[in-house]
Amino acid sequence: MKAIRVHERGGPEVLIYEDAPRPMLLPGDALVRVYASAITKDELTWDPTYQTEAGEPRTPSIPGHEFSGVVEELALDTKARKIGQEVYGLASFYRNGSAAEFIAVRADDLAAKPKTLDHVQAAAVPLAALTAWQALFSHAMLTRGQRVLIHGGAGGVGSFAVQMANWVEASVITTAAANNHDFVRQLGAHEVINYAKARFEDEVSDVNVVFDTIGGDTLERSYGVLRQGGTLVSIVEPPSAEKAKARGINGKFFIVEPNRAQLEEIGRQIDSGRLRAFVDTVLPLEQARQAFEQGLKGHSRGKIVLRIAG
Repeated sequence: MKAIRVHERGGPEVLIYEDAPRPMLLPGDALVRVYASAITKDELTWDPTYQTEAGEPRTPSIPGHEFSGVVEELALDTKARKIGQEVYGLASFYRNGSAAEFIAVRADDLAAKPKTLDHVQAAAVPLAALTAWQALFSHAMLTRGQRVLIHGGAGGVGSFAVQMANWVEASVITTAAANNHDFVRQLGAHEVINYAKARFEDEVSDVNVVFDTIGGDTLERSYGVLRQGGTLVSIVEPPSAEKAKARGINGKFFIVEPNRAQLEEIGRQIDSGRLRAFVDTVLPLEQARQAFEQGLKGHSRGKIVLRIAG
């Protein structure tokens, strides 16, 4: 099969479009013919891209972990999916990914592709939407009427977070560049702060939840806008336990995990029109290097997706 592989640590320059062995199935696996795979701009910096869970090298490896496609083959003990079914999903970060014509993935992690999306649109959903869902509902326990500040509301994760928070009738505040203000308001943001012209901590206070997708100085300045008992959840770096305790708030960091039930519910919300997926750029598989270079520039509205088949 054709695939994008990395043979050593590095940035987009180490990505090679080449022939690779078709994946072997493990017990419980499905083989999926990949139609589209979204990229995550910083996955080339992750240890799991280059090593197993035990810390052993596993290069050459294939990046890409959110995808949409069709079930091609099933391991003998696998009954969760059917051959020929259109599916989408988030694959383990410690296994070869979806920037390839085929991927072997745990069948239990696959969900039925939303009927209203094509494969390119569906590939933009799993990692970003599951991250937003788990941040807001599994970790921050966001509920109706609460105030939430979402950093980076126009990005891949942020755009889903704004929609989900609005869906549960929270009061949604987000930071975004000036050219994205109308966009995030259409997603459901009630207040929008132009981070280039104003410091968010001067504009907002007494929120129940802060969802940090930026890290660094943005994370450091977020402690002060939370009310007592509030939650600061980050997907970039762990909040300081000492600072969180001193301010009487909860600090949480997590790495998104595959979750079929959540992905099925997200698909239902997409098909009902409550959630929308956004694709910034579509490129062919062989232009993966260009896709990662564009991703690293930041400020994409939605995901960058590699079209592989169809």
